[in-house]
Amino acid sequence: MDRVAVALGSNLGDRRAHLDFAVAKLRSLLRHVAVSRYHDTVPVGITGPQPLYLNAAATGETTLSAPDLLDALLAIEAARGRERPYPNAPRTLDLDLILYGGLVIDSPELSVPHPRFRARRFVLEPLAEIAPEVVDPVTGRTVRELLADAPSL
Repeated sequence: MDRVAVALGSNLGDRRAHLDFAVAKLRSLLRHVAVSRYHDTVPVGITGPQPLYLNAAATGETTLSAPDLLDALLAIEAARGRERPYPNAPRTLDLDLILYGGLVIDSPELSVPHPRFRARRFVLEPLAEIAPEVVDPVTGRTVRELLADAPSL
């Protein structure tokens, strides 16, 4: 079994219901699931106004391969009406595979660790609540250490 970390976010519709739905689905996919509390956050790297995000993180163990887990996450998003009309569009549900054990994957379909998670407090803060000692296999630093150095917005 591999330990994985998933970032959850929503800024359209009933944000809490979207995250609750995702957590329920993650509990059916993963074992030993831990979920952070939900955090209201301002959109980052977005041009133009957008509603606040509700963000969280979840960890668990899986026997699914990283591509299969990614497919399952995309199916969960689709079940909540996720659309991708343009980059960084508002979304009902966003699930990002942040870490997959100690693997480093860089393919056109999947990049793990998530390439921007180290600079995103909205990912690191919730993840540090539930998995502060998890190590980023690229930098060798823990989530707690990455959070301490993450830019404040």
